[in-house]
Amino acid sequence: RIALARFPVLKTLDQFEWNWPSKINRLQIQNLFRLNFIEEQANVIFLGGVGLGKTHLSIALGHTACLRGHSVLFATAIDIINSLNAAYVHGGLKRELRRYVKPRVLIVDELGYLPVDKQGADALFQIISQRYEHGPTIISSNRAFKHWAEIFNHDSTLTSALLDRLLHHAETVVIEGKSYRMKDQEGTDPATL
Repeated sequence: RIALARFPVLKTLDQFEWNWPSKINRLQIQNLFRLNFIEEQANVIFLGGVGLGKTHLSIALGHTACLRGHSVLFATAIDIINSLNAAYVHGGLKRELRRYVKPRVLIVDELGYLPVDKQGADALFQIISQRYEHGPTIISSNRAFKHWAEIFNHDSTLTSALLDRLLHHAETVVIEGKSYRMKDQEGTDPATL
């Protein structure tokens, strides 16, 4: 299950540095690791700036789900869109969509780091829609919900429909602070680079 999940690296909750983010709800996150959200078909959304541990926590949550017998698939939002676009061109879109709908838990990492064209927005909507109340999705994003229309090709109708399905049964974890990866770069703010 861990190999099939396609995690880029393995991360655990024990490795997470709780003292780094300036704002994080530790009890909320620890509660997620009880995995009740899987039985409840609820989504988990990690929101925060770069370098605050959203991907780390997503992988750790997925890893824990694997260890408890659940199928998991990890992919970045752009990798999902690229694979669906390629499948569409080659006539295999339904099969490729199933790949993302079938796992018990789907992790969509880095939503919002790159803009999504109309076809990509439609594809992500199909996945979220088909997983709605059938399988939980874990999403990490650096964008607040009010800016998600910018991610989805400024399509406010599609964005509203997607958020409606995503947030109907969801737990949102907001993490604030400075990038952990930049901590050794004294006085360097990644936003000014």
